[in-house]
Amino acid sequence: MSTTLAYVINGGPEGPGIVERLTADGPRIRELLARHGAVLLRDCKVGGVEGMEAAVRALSGEPLKYAERSSPRRSIKGNVYTSTDYPPSEEIFLHNENSYQAAWPRLLFFYCDREPATQGATPLADVRRIYHAIDPAVREEFARRKWMVVRNFHEDFGVAWQHVFNTEDRAEVEAYCAQNDLEFEWVGDGGLRTRAVREPIHVHPDTGETVWFNHITFFHNTTLPASIREGLLAFLSEDELPTNTYYGDGGKIPDDVMDHLRSVYRQEWTRFDWQQGDLLLVDNMLAAHAREPFTGDRKIAVAMAEAYRPAAVAPAGV
Repeated sequence: MSTTLAYVINGGPEGPGIVERLTADGPRIRELLARHGAVLLRDCKVGGVEGMEAAVRALSGEPLKYAERSSPRRSIKGNVYTSTDYPPSEEIFLHNENSYQAAWPRLLFFYCDREPATQGATPLADVRRIYHAIDPAVREEFARRKWMVVRNFHEDFGVAWQHVFNTEDRAEVEAYCAQNDLEFEWVGDGGLRTRAVREPIHVHPDTGETVWFNHITFFHNTTLPASIREGLLAFLSEDELPTNTYYGDGGKIPDDVMDHLRSVYRQEWTRFDWQQGDLLLVDNMLAAHAREPFTGDRKIAVAMAEAYRPAAVAPAGV
């Protein structure tokens, strides 16, 4: 397993443009992604957000629409989005994109349109190493019981279900849930609660390696900053929180287990400083990503590509 996150390719003034580079060097870049988990293309003549979108198409085809959203983002151009629109003072903990869903993107693209003044890195962690670093008894408990994510969409608080599911039609939401192994419950006049039981451990479809791929830690209420968690619990019960995680049978995950998982992620945390024009490629099933707090006008564009649905959870007809 690699300890280099991310592998850096320096372009330079005499090198080809990004589309030409990805077209010509695509097989090598995919080999590097499989080995290292992430590749940073620096000084490679991306050409802004439009060039980034062209780069996605050159390597991976059509960028994916952001569905079943868990964070606020805005479209910059088509299916190229802003990075998560959380306050700059907040850290975003390590996670694998959409690992709480029945299907997810295999490849992520991050483009630095404007670097931050301080901090603001997109830290990475190898989830192969995380899997091996977790206490075997903890791993085995999750493998046996799986994990559950519960999401609550309140009428007048937090992210609305209409935004998350990209529709105002309840029938469309119900059809999406049926196709994606989501239990749903309409609450009151305008609220919604969903539950999903997912596998915590997966096998990478190309390398055959075992990976710790889930949102158990990211969505658990104890991973929230203490002030935010206490504020939410002042008027919501734990089962009413916007997101929370449990064992797959609904059992509460002990605090010491959550502390252990967070410590393992922290131990594997690596970082680099963004430079304007950087293009970061991340194999979503090999590397988790995060965000540091920052100052300045940081602008990172994000695109997702190469949808993947494990055969074990594919619904009939998909």
